[in-house]
Amino acid sequence: MNRFTRLLVAAFAAVALAMPLASVAGPDMAQQALIQKAQQAKKELAAAQAATGAERQKMMETHMKLMDDILAQMQKAKPGSAMTSDQMRDWIDEHMKLMNELMGQMMEEHHMMMQGMSGMAKK
Repeated sequence: MNRFTRLLVAAFAAVALAMPLASVAGPDMAQQALIQKAQQAKKELAAAQAATGAERQKMMETHMKLMDDILAQMQKAKPGSAMTSDQMRDWIDEHMKLMNELMGQMMEEHHMMMQGMSGMAKK
């Protein structure tokens, strides 16, 4: 085998090895941005849980605004038109994971609000 042939075989081998890895896609850039925002919202919710009074209320309002923004962006999100069926399934899986995360945060927020209301009724 001459040098050119070996180089060509090595290039084909590299491409062949890289192709399966390219199809294993994680979240796309838009989903990554939403995941980061969801993590920020989760931190805000945790801080609100630790706070009391007016500070807690302000943090809850901030969390609600973050969640509203994230949900609006998720409603507009669409998988890329050039995606393969496997990539589309991966995109949908990531979208569903994020939806579950947001639903969990919304439930925590709801429980906090209900606790606040029951505390107000006891006064």
